[in-house]
Amino acid sequence: MNSGRAPRRRPDRRLRAILPLVVAVSAMTLSACGSGGKSGGGGDTNFVTNTGGISTVAAADRRPVNKIEGETLEGEKLDIADLKGKIVVMNVWGSWCPPCRAEAPHFAKVAKETESKGVAFVGINTRDANKGPALAFEKDYGIGYPSLYDPAGKLIVSGFPKGSLNPQSIPSTIVLDREGKIAARSLMALNEEKLRKMIDPLIAEK
Repeated sequence: MNSGRAPRRRPDRRLRAILPLVVAVSAMTLSACGSGGKSGGGGDTNFVTNTGGISTVAAADRRPVNKIEGETLEGEKLDIADLKGKIVVMNVWGSWCPPCRAEAPHFAKVAKETESKGVAFVGINTRDANKGPALAFEKDYGIGYPSLYDPAGKLIVSGFPKGSLNPQSIPSTIVLDREGKIAARSLMALNEEKLRKMIDPLIAEK
């Protein structure tokens, strides 16, 4: 009789052990969709991370991005270097990414409101096998700024120097100062308040 009861209890114990793991993985999925390029990871990045999860670099320690250019989702050529003189907000996103969908309305709103202040938004769309879903994403959320099409993540890997603040998850947001240097980074989905926290200090810089 005892040998007959044991098998019924074992699955329950295994289930209790697995449930916390499932919850933890689900929480990670909600906070970030996946890893991005990590070529710039490690080393002395000279940045300070505040409690809001935003990393910033002092003006004297900022480094320029590498060459970031390519074709947009709309089929036009875009070179980040041509935007020098503006504050550039680069957002790494994918149409398949729930946190990207959550932050998209905030990016669309802030992009419109800061354009007159010399701020340019550029998306880097990645891991979308074709442009269709990404173009639908832009339409659904009213994204009026261009996005470079980077399905294999090549721009994410090559565009940021080693030791700099680089995109390491999806979504990620990198903000460049008017000289084209990396000034701030976030590795999480942003609301309007946190996005402005990255941009406003750079607008105020002379």
